[in-house]
Amino acid sequence: MFGQLVIGPPGSGKTTYCAGMQQFLQEFGREVAVVNLDPANDMMKYKPDIDITDLITISDVMDTLKLGPNGGLVYCMEYLEQNMSWLEEELARVKGRYLLIDCPGQVELYTHNTAVHNIVQRLIKMDIRLVAVHLVDSHYCSDASKFISVLLTSLTTMLQMELPHVNVLSKCDLIQKYGKLAFNLDFYTEVLDLSYILDQFKEEEEHSRYKKLNAAIVDIVQDYSLVSFVPLFVEDKEIMLRVMKAVDKANGYVFGDLEERNLQEMLSCAAGAEFEYEKIQNIQEHFVDDSAGTSTENG
Repeated sequence: MFGQLVIGPPGSGKTTYCAGMQQFLQEFGREVAVVNLDPANDMMKYKPDIDITDLITISDVMDTLKLGPNGGLVYCMEYLEQNMSWLEEELARVKGRYLLIDCPGQVELYTHNTAVHNIVQRLIKMDIRLVAVHLVDSHYCSDASKFISVLLTSLTTMLQMELPHVNVLSKCDLIQKYGKLAFNLDFYTEVLDLSYILDQFKEEEEHSRYKKLNAAIVDIVQDYSLVSFVPLFVEDKEIMLRVMKAVDKANGYVFGDLEERNLQEMLSCAAGAEFEYEKIQNIQEHFVDDSAGTSTENG
């Protein structure tokens, strides 16, 4: 079985992504099963085939154990970890279908808590080939300090989850809602020379006191050289196709036998090269004010 582990901070659009990707993949003839592993998700835009609330609900946990929402989510994930037989039985019902796993939005679950990591390792032992799809709200690009924080969170998540990984900038139609971008979109998606972004901090005491810290974080991100992003706008089919190809390439689905694929289709997905601008062209032309961008070409 193949599937996507859809993770990311609260409000990053995970549920919307799962609903949109389910519909998109079904148009390609894939049989999709959506798994809701978020016990606090009460506004689902899809009908889950497997729902963690059949096992445990966050409201019961908070009422019984007197925990807050964050502690309640951690407890729910650790409870699921201890009761994996339930999830294994549920997954047996949808065997052979492509999985979209909608996860909770608590960042700690993917940066240092081990419950989700251990759950994923159990799924891998069941021969489920997962790719982590990490959604980040694109409006963070308009604030240098928030973008640096997003880069560090993305890197930490990649290292903690130990999965093939695709970082996604979600809600790109709203990318300039909180301000114009200082650079062209490819600066943020390809995570180009981050020394430029350090120059965006104002020379004020509240910013300057963290200058060395931000520089150190930037160095860490660049030293690993792992973080890049795929832009996403769920309502644009061409953009969704690019995300689908990136995910299929990451977990090897393109070489699987769940669908009929000819050699040309496999090669176009697995080895097809695109110029960097082509990856962001739709977003750049429709949602980004070019007058706001600054060239970041080196040389």
